[in-house]
Formats: sequence, structure tokens, C-alpha cells
Amino acid sequence: SISRAAARPFCHAMLTPTAHTTLSIPTYEFEDLRLRAPKMADFDAYFAFGQSPRAEHVGGPISEMTIRQNLDALAGHWNTCGFGRWIVADRDTDRALGVVGPYHPAHWPEPEIGWTVFGGAEGKSVAFRAAEFSRRYAYEVLGWSRIVSCIAAENPRSLALAKRMGATQDGMFDHPEYGPL
Repeated sequence: SISRAAARPFCHAMLTPTAHTTLSIPTYEFEDLRLRAPKMADFDAYFAFGQSPRAEHVGGPISEMTIRQNLDALAGHWNTCGFGRWIVADRDTDRALGVVGPYHPAHWPEPEIGWTVFGGAEGKSVAFRAAEFSRRYAYEVLGWSRIVSCIAAENPRSLALAKRMGATQDGMFDHPEYGPL
């Protein structure tokens, strides 16, 4: 059986916050795209990506639990670092098309512009336009002087996007989970 203890006088003070942390993720809109904060409505599109062969370069297939953690981590990165990746959504429907933005995950050598495009959004310049904007945001708003994109050699679409953005390969690093990037 469970018994309830009498309320202790100090408990009331513990329930009265002394401050609130407000998470601020800017939203940007373009002709047909919106860069915005993640929300639970994005889960299905993110999970479908995680189960697809396209997720092989980011540890896929990715479990439902890990996709939920990744979705939560998108907002958390903004909170802990002051910047992060956005959900790239269709401006008219708000359907999630991918994840793009400045990022500095654990075990990465430097901050990067990262991109992931969900099924049905490839070949429409979604990643290119969002990554170009993210690069501008990193330089002009965050004050970065150097940006990398860590890409697996077996990921030709991401390598082509980096090249299209004017990037050149200047080294490799061995990630403990993803291998050489």
C-alpha cells in the first residue's frame, strides 16, 4: 500500500519557479519553404526517413525511440548552443521536408552545416536553398569564420551538394559511430 505523507512546508517554495527558460528558435520563410522549430507533427516524416535506405549514412535504420530523441535534440541544441538545425517545411502545407542548419554535435571536430532531406523532397533544391541560407546565417548572425560539412565518402548526393555550395575537401576525421567523414 502507498501512504501519503503530510505536505512539508518547504515543498510549496519548490513549486514556485524563480525564473522560466524560454526557448527561442527563429522561423524564416521563403517563396515555398519555411525553416522552423521542430514539432511532434514532424515525427512521421522523420521516422520514415530513418527507416529508409537513405538513412544509411547517419546510422540507419533508426529506431522509433532514437528518432524521437533526435527530434527532441533539435530543439535542445538551440537551447544549449544558441543555434541549431531547423525543420525545413513546405510553406503552404507545413509538411516536414528535412532538417538543415548550423550544428555542432558531440565528437565533431568543428561546427558544421548539416542537412537531411526526407523522401519526396530530393531533386527540388530544398537542401541547397536551406543550406545556403544556413551558411549565411552562420556567418552573419552567429559570426562564424569557418564552416565544415562532415560527409561520408559513400554519400554522393551530399558530396554533390557540398560541391555545389563551393566546398572543397580539406581533410577527414574518424567519427566513433559513423566512421570516416
